Amino acid sequence: MYTIVGASLIGLSLGLLGAGGSILTVPVLTYVLGHDSKAAIAESLAIVGGIAASGAMLYAKSGLVDWRSVLFFGLPGMAGTYLGAWCAKYVSGGVQLSLFAVVMLAAAWMMASPPSGLSGDDEHVDSQSPSDGRKSIWTVAPQGLAVGVLTGLVGVGGGFLIVPALVLLAGLSMRVAVGTSLVVIALNAGTGFIKYFDVLQHTGQAIDWRAVGIFLAIGIAGSVVGKRIGTRVDQQTLRKAFAGFLLAMGVFVLSREAPVVWHEWQATKSSGWTSQEWGEEAAMVLRPPVSRGARAFNFQGE
Repeated sequence: MYTIVGASLIGLSLGLLGAGGSILTVPVLTYVLGHDSKAAIAESLAIVGGIAASGAMLYAKSGLVDWRSVLFFGLPGMAGTYLGAWCAKYVSGGVQLSLFAVVMLAAAWMMASPPSGLSGDDEHVDSQSPSDGRKSIWTVAPQGLAVGVLTGLVGVGGGFLIVPALVLLAGLSMRVAVGTSLVVIALNAGTGFIKYFDVLQHTGQAIDWRAVGIFLAIGIAGSVVGKRIGTRVDQQTLRKAFAGFLLAMGVFVLSREAPVVWHEWQATKSSGWTSQEWGEEAAMVLRPPVSRGARAFNFQGE
């Protein structure tokens, strides 16, 4: 039941807001279904990538994807995602979820006060000349790399960062930026998901394909419903309400994970490890941590 509710919320928020819903996936998988953090991040990449790909196909059919921006933003993003997923092997689950909480707080702030030109149902034609657009597109590539690292490390799509970059730096209209961001998210998530197979092999974990399938099916359907409802609801009110929810979730996750990270750091600091002991601890990071099912809310849904 909780799987269905969680997937519906993610799909609806994606349809209503166009971005941000995927950031709910990791908390739902971790704290509601009790999945381990690394497995939840891998599953989130599969879910986010699948939902983004389905939406990207619709935008592409309508000619609302800028493929040059996909090239300049997507290729560095894919490289960054692979790097982020590789780094995940050497980072504890508590650190990943703490970083994820910080990302949630940043997303809440950006949704509550979006940059100028990103509010409302903007369908403007960009005012930049073609030459300006070609010049500014190069400034998008470094941000694509950074967003990719974030995607691979904590399992978020990064639409709340990609869309502003494409509008403000690449000069795309809002609708084209959203369509283009979905393609980039699908590419990044797919790359990260492939690399995470290696991460999960090191930790001896497996992906819950049943949960992934349910989230994908209900999430895609929910996004379609949410998109239809969204045309009748004030977008500014929705964004502020969702920002408040993200703020609460970010504080909650940080309050649970920060003490764990602090305890790990204090133990490391006080132990005075030798180089051999550092190597042993690195190996420990690659082992399966204690199941987060014991730390979840005891919610077990089918």
